Amino acid sequence: MENKKYSSYAEIDRDLEILKLEQQISYQKVVLGIQKTRDSITPENIINGFLAPYKESIPNPFRSILQTIVPYLISYFLNNKKGF
Repeated sequence: MENKKYSSYAEIDRDLEILKLEQQISYQKVVLGIQKTRDSITPENIINGFLAPYKESIPNPFRSILQTIVPYLISYFLNNKKGF
């Protein structure tokens, strides 16, 4: 990285403002990534992801029962911390 030579304090202030804005943008990108990850990790998505390779081998009525009941069971066990 090459050292930049400044001829005034205004140039330094402008570059510092640019760096500050770039830092804020990067921070917001991280926050958005975390929110998207949190939203995608739901019991329904976990079950659907787990059952995806086995769709042909599991009968359709049984699969719909699993997709309906198992997310509630997972939520129940995650919220019921007495057993852990």
